[in-house]
Amino acid sequence: MSGHSKWNNIQGRKNAQDAKRGKIFQKISREIYMAAKAGGPDSNINPALRLVMDKAKSANMPNDNVMRAIKKATALGEGEHYDEITYEGYGPGGVAILVHALTDNRNRTATNVRVAFTRNGGNLGETGSVNYMFDRQGYIVIERKTILINEEEMLEKVIDSGAEDMVTSPEFFEIYTSPEDFTNVRDQLEAEGFTLAQAELTMIPQTTINYKIRRTAKATVGTSSG
Repeated sequence: MSGHSKWNNIQGRKNAQDAKRGKIFQKISREIYMAAKAGGPDSNINPALRLVMDKAKSANMPNDNVMRAIKKATALGEGEHYDEITYEGYGPGGVAILVHALTDNRNRTATNVRVAFTRNGGNLGETGSVNYMFDRQGYIVIERKTILINEEEMLEKVIDSGAEDMVTSPEFFEIYTSPEDFTNVRDQLEAEGFTLAQAELTMIPQTTINYKIRRTAKATVGTSSG
C-alpha cells in the first residue's frame, strides 16, 4: 500500500506540473500568435515576436509549439482570433492594478476579471483610471548567485549597456531601460555572458508599497493616490 501511495503522490505532482506547464505554453502561444499576426512571422524584423520567442525558449517550450502558433497566425483566413485588452482597477487597500489579457472572448474575460476584482475586495475601474500611475519600461532581472562581480562592477556594465537604472537586492539585480533601448541592453548583457532570469517590456508602477494579500491574481501592482 505504501508503494502504491508513493506512486500516486509522484504521479499527482507530475500531473500538476504538466497542467501548470501547459497553461504557460498556452499563454505564450497566444502571445506568439498576436505578435506574428501584427508584425509578420520573421523575428529578425519583428522585435515583438522575437521577445515572445525568447520567453518561449526560457520556458523550455517545444519549438513545434512555437512554429504552430506562428503558422496559425499567418495562415490566410484560418486559425483563431485573439484580442489584447487592458483592464484597470483597484485592489484591497487602494492598490492600483493593471491586467493585460489576451482573449478570444471579450465578454467572458470581462466577466471573469470583474469577478476576480470583486471577490478579492477590489473593484474594476474605467479606462485611464490607474494607467497614468505606470510607465512602460524594459525590465531585466539577473540572479546574483549566477555572477561573481560586485555591485559597483555590475552597475558600470549596466550603465555602459545603455540602461536607465538598477535596483539591487540580496538575491537580484533589477535593471530598467527605456522601451526603445530594451533590446540593445538585453542583447549586450547576454553578450557579456550574463544569464537573464527575466527580460520583458512591461508596465512599472511609479510608486510601490508592501501589502500582503492572501489570494492574488497575476498583475502589475502600484499604489493609488486616492
